[in-house]
This record gives sequence, structure tokens and C-alpha cells, in this order.
Amino acid sequence: MDTNEQIKAMLAEHPIVLFMKGTPQFPMCGFSSRAAQALTQAGAQFHVVNVLADPQIRAALPHFANWPTFPQLFIHGELIGGCDIIEELMVAGELSRMASDVAGMAS
Repeated sequence: MDTNEQIKAMLAEHPIVLFMKGTPQFPMCGFSSRAAQALTQAGAQFHVVNVLADPQIRAALPHFANWPTFPQLFIHGELIGGCDIIEELMVAGELSRMASDVAGMAS
């Protein structure tokens, strides 16, 4: 399976995916830390991919998503954006709504 297929498989398997540097418990950059915190505060159940642990995904994802930086948040396979967008959605209350919509679809 090539790297783009791996990314597609992850996005198909998990409704909310955060590609970040490090993990929510041990973030390796401030933007990734803030994005994971916003998702947690919004009550989102999300899958994390540590791009530092997978150099192939780290190299391929910016081309796949047409988004140059990390973190990258996907919901239902669609790129939502990076840290600034995630935080804007959190402040507006949209991130919580999106997370509960996903949770409602899973049950």
C-alpha cells in the first residue's frame, strides 16, 4: 500500500484524525499541542497520527492535503485545517458541534 493509500485508509477508518507532531500527551510543537487541546476541550474523540514517527506520511501529507504545515485536522476525510482554524472553530463553538455530530453518527 503506498503512502497516499495509507492516509486514505486512516481517514476512512477514523471519523476525526489529527496529524500532529508528537502526541496529545507529549506534543513536539506548540501548534500541535494547541490543536490537540482544542479538540479535547471540544469533547472530540479523535485518532492521532504522530508524523514525526512516520517520515513517509510526514512527507506525503502536505501534497495529499494541499496544506503545507502540521497539525492537520480531518473530519470525515475532509481537511478542516491547521491550528489557527481549529482554534477559531473552538472559540465559535463549531468544533464542539462538529465533534458531537460525529459522535451522534457513530452511535
